[in-house]
Amino acid sequence: MLNRAEKITEHIQNTKWAKHFIFWLIVMFSFIARDRMLDQYSLIASFIRQLCMLIPQLIGSYLFAYYLIPRYILRREKFLYVVISILAIYFTSALGRVLIIYLSEPLIRTYPFEQESLLEIILDWKKLLFNYFPSVYVVVFTFLFLKYFIYFANTKQEELKLKKEKVEAELHILKAQLNPHFLFNTLNNIYVLAIENSPKTAYSIERLSEILDYILYRCTDKYVSLYGEVRMLENYIALEKLRYDDRLQVTFKKDISQDIMIAPLILLSFVENAFKHGAGEDSGSPKINISTNYQNGLFVFEIFNTIQPINIDAPRKKIGLMNIRKQLDLLYPNQYLLEIENTKEDVFFVRLKIRIIDEN
Repeated sequence: MLNRAEKITEHIQNTKWAKHFIFWLIVMFSFIARDRMLDQYSLIASFIRQLCMLIPQLIGSYLFAYYLIPRYILRREKFLYVVISILAIYFTSALGRVLIIYLSEPLIRTYPFEQESLLEIILDWKKLLFNYFPSVYVVVFTFLFLKYFIYFANTKQEELKLKKEKVEAELHILKAQLNPHFLFNTLNNIYVLAIENSPKTAYSIERLSEILDYILYRCTDKYVSLYGEVRMLENYIALEKLRYDDRLQVTFKKDISQDIMIAPLILLSFVENAFKHGAGEDSGSPKINISTNYQNGLFVFEIFNTIQPINIDAPRKKIGLMNIRKQLDLLYPNQYLLEIENTKEDVFFVRLKIRIIDEN
């Protein structure tokens, strides 16, 4: 029974004529209920009168909603709109009175009684303005309000939906640019170990398996656990360190008061950048220092790495950081600060601050 009611409700919501039919039923019964409460007419008399008034109400509502407003207001032809609107209001008000006098009253009144002529009805503008205009146009204005309220609400909802789809598509593209890049570098590392018949090969594959499991199955949501991100970074760092000897110094400090939700893979992008353009291109004694901190709603991530001076402005590095900025703009609009410093010839430093907003 409940499922059937839900299907009927969904059908009404998706069917335009059904919404209109229900609206006019409500109008009919509202006026009849008002008449009965005021004890002005019998139930039959009230029903007949409201049927007569329904005709100018229908004409006025659909004339304004589907012709006058789209034809003149939306095209900014205001003078013609005003002139035609006045004529339409006068006509529909007069029509309501004509129907009441010549159709309703003969059915509900007892003869003999006098009736105004058509000319008297049309010329009696005070009667039309103060008696029939309110009865007709309170419904017309309600119809217009509901129509355009629903229209703008649906338009806004559609815009938000399109915007969300656009953001998700852009994020998907940016992640697609990142993940193959990461896989390429990591597989190269394992390839070198395999050629050398290193006993660390199996260990490397295990670490890579954990990272892939995280990226493929746990990073599908917009935000993920910070603890999960930190664990993934630890795996990545351990995996990258396999290809270096003791000349590479890596420190990873974690000062996190509580677990929070954060955008996936953003931090990995910075760490990957540090290894690729720092340790990977520094034949000396490269250093990478990483720290994470979360206190009182502010998340701070810092990464410092030494670089070869010639590679400070490498185009590939700029492309990677530009992609990170795009993701941050989409995920944390007006919530983040990204500082990149390479003022020293052999140092590259990044600080990311994100104000975490609790959406719960």
